[in-house]
Amino acid sequence: MPAFGQPPHPQFDTALKVGRPPNVQALFPHSRALLVSGKVVDRAMLAKGHAMTIAANGRSHFVIRGTLLAAQRANAAVILEIAKSEGGAAQYCATTMWNLARQVDAMCNELGITVPVAVHTDHYGIKNPADLEKAKVEIPTLFEAGVTSIAIDASHLPDDENLLANILLKDYVPTWAGYETEVGEIKGKAGLSTPQEALFLIQGLNAHGIHPDWIALNNGTTHGIEASEAGIQVELTAEIHAALAPYKLSGAQHGTSGNSSAKLREIAAKTATTKANVATALQMLSWGVQVNEYGNAVLDEAKRLIKEPGKGVTEDLWTELVAYADAKGLSAGDYKKLNLPFECRMLGLPKDVRDRMAEAVAGFVEELLVDVFNAKDTAPLAIDAILAANSYDLGPKVGVIEDPAEWTEDKIRARAKTIESDKGPEGDFDD
Repeated sequence: MPAFGQPPHPQFDTALKVGRPPNVQALFPHSRALLVSGKVVDRAMLAKGHAMTIAANGRSHFVIRGTLLAAQRANAAVILEIAKSEGGAAQYCATTMWNLARQVDAMCNELGITVPVAVHTDHYGIKNPADLEKAKVEIPTLFEAGVTSIAIDASHLPDDENLLANILLKDYVPTWAGYETEVGEIKGKAGLSTPQEALFLIQGLNAHGIHPDWIALNNGTTHGIEASEAGIQVELTAEIHAALAPYKLSGAQHGTSGNSSAKLREIAAKTATTKANVATALQMLSWGVQVNEYGNAVLDEAKRLIKEPGKGVTEDLWTELVAYADAKGLSAGDYKKLNLPFECRMLGLPKDVRDRMAEAVAGFVEELLVDVFNAKDTAPLAIDAILAANSYDLGPKVGVIEDPAEWTEDKIRARAKTIESDKGPEGDFDD
């Protein structure tokens, strides 16, 4: 494990010079933080084999800080992300899609973090034509703000519209950036994704010269507090990943919080997953909420969160959080909406309290990276990938396989009609 400020690779300075994308270099010309494309992190996990890293939803300063501390201790390449719903124009977090990179860069320099870190916009949702038009303006601003990776999530749309939306946004995402796509809305055990749906999306993208690094599925997961014993369907995930093998897709696993360590180890061992999103567990830990060994919040008989004395925020501030939530009619699953109104209150807490909030996150994340995700010592592998390419741009993992003539808009719409699938119930599912 490298000490803080000690590079994980003898050629760290070379990697710093050539491995930071142009937007990062322009924003932070004097930085020693190795902010990299999401492609770099994916390749590091592939190089180690049967490894995935955390994509931590940086809902607060404390989550970002704790994740970076853990990454350095584990010598692991990691991803910090924020979803459009969390940090977009109608955000419920003080962290936004436009300030996440600035926070990550500042904290890396403050703490002496030398492991590679990607900055990811997660679930950039496209739910209607208006969203598509806004995206053409907004996506470039995200990269101007230092983002190095993005998930275009049009999974709420029918299969043909999902594919066409990704194609239409091709020119708005730099070719060097990490790229995630999604099939199937996150609906738990309803509307599970199929190999046919996934192949349709990836083959159509391939024909248009779009080569995602990751694909996210509805494979039985949920966002937020895990309420089901079923959880992630590992065999289904492995089946879909195997069908996509010619296109060299890695998996992005959403809704990781609350799943057992055994199941997460199984995902790393049996599927092509290299990116595991964790959000709710980190938020709860930083506040001092009681969680089980899997990071899932423990509820009392009244279905309320349990605050552990001497952990997380002060007892007085917790009382205020609960009173605010009660006044707003927020259930335990909606406590995420407290991030924005209370971030500055938390930043104003005494240093020892702030430190224990970040350390609670760090301890949990380090254990995930080392003992569950098999991501320990992937930082040097990420740097090796940069040095081998002598560039911040690692290029696609596979070339064009499909015939573009077979994937015109008319043929895409005709093909979509032949897909047999159950999309599950209608509704505005959280992303």
